[in-house]
Amino acid sequence: MRIRMGRIASPDENAGYGTVAVAATVFLSAYAPNYGSAFIVIFYAIWFPLVLTDYRSVIGNPIRLYWVLGFAIFACISCAWSAVPELSLRGGLQYLSTIICALIASRVISVRTMVSGLGVGVAVVLVYSLLFGQFSYDPLDGKYSFVGAFGSKNQLGLYASLGAYTGLVGLFAMRSRIAWRVWSAISAAFALFCLGASQSAASAITLVVAIAAVFAAVFLRRFAPRHRTVFFLVLVPLGTVAILISASAGLFNVLLSIFGKDITLTGRTYLWQRGLEIAQENPILGEGFQAFWVQGFTRAEILWDQFYIPSRMGFHFHNTYIETMVELGYVGLLLLSVVIISLLAAQLKRLLAAGSCQEDVVMLGFTILFISRSFVEIDFLNQYTIGSFLIYYAAGLIVHPMTDGQARRKAGRYAMSLRPV
Repeated sequence: MRIRMGRIASPDENAGYGTVAVAATVFLSAYAPNYGSAFIVIFYAIWFPLVLTDYRSVIGNPIRLYWVLGFAIFACISCAWSAVPELSLRGGLQYLSTIICALIASRVISVRTMVSGLGVGVAVVLVYSLLFGQFSYDPLDGKYSFVGAFGSKNQLGLYASLGAYTGLVGLFAMRSRIAWRVWSAISAAFALFCLGASQSAASAITLVVAIAAVFAAVFLRRFAPRHRTVFFLVLVPLGTVAILISASAGLFNVLLSIFGKDITLTGRTYLWQRGLEIAQENPILGEGFQAFWVQGFTRAEILWDQFYIPSRMGFHFHNTYIETMVELGYVGLLLLSVVIISLLAAQLKRLLAAGSCQEDVVMLGFTILFISRSFVEIDFLNQYTIGSFLIYYAAGLIVHPMTDGQARRKAGRYAMSLRPV
């Protein structure tokens, strides 16, 4: 029994369990708001017991997690000045526990298993949405959009873009068997169909950005490490110049018109302006974690009314950094920036190094996808969301980059090299 339990915590031997665990996590994160605490208990039951299998291997060195956990710990501490302290404390602890589950996953689930689990989980989520979903009228767009079993087309767009991404990287960026490549092609096509049905411009554009980043990374890996750095230093300025030229030529307006959007991004620019103004009222520490969008608070009620949110819940500033400034001030923004910048810098460093592999390319694409979305959504600021889980899973891989199996193989090669000839 001990051997079997040890295999569950081994990234090299738990592909079956890991795929099911990740797929279940995807489904639970998608529909936890619909089904409540039962889904949350199952989410914890998937990940926390793994600590009991081999706590040293699963936990790793917690001291190295200081830059990963700083933002979540500050969110918990914000209950000290929050207008709704019990809400901030509960939300902060739930957010921190979600991060811990993601860090556990980073120690026991390989990237290949994560991709396969995401593909299966997203497919189930999208099928469920097609079977039990509905269309919703957006008074700001003046259009009906398919929102699936979610309350927003952007949430459906997020899962569809994740499904398309995992399918495409499984097909083109990872060495897989023929059967898995066929499944990847089918799941990618199905996810792209759902993405089109959602009419989520943000999800479509950020998916293109992530796929472009993957192809660029695959291109760089064809060269020697020193040449990769040179190409990278050339490509980044060229890409920046291309974006600036596109903006000045009005190509962004053309792109927005293709998706039926106006220059205000369906009211987002006004929402961002109001968010920045509100953030200046408590610029250092903010209102408290998740303490702004509270029923009965005048500023939130006004915005709910202006954006036709009759439920008066489930709304945000559609920008991760503005939302962070409102809730946790400049201090929170700094701590979140440390997580994002450190993660992206470490992934780029690994990509440009001699030991880079396909998994590095895949995880860089995930990070680019969520960073791109962070300017129009808040995918990794809430508990029990797939965005928070994946971003901190990626951070955990940076903190503890070597799996147990890799360590054993490396130790074995080292031991063989010491044998007398």
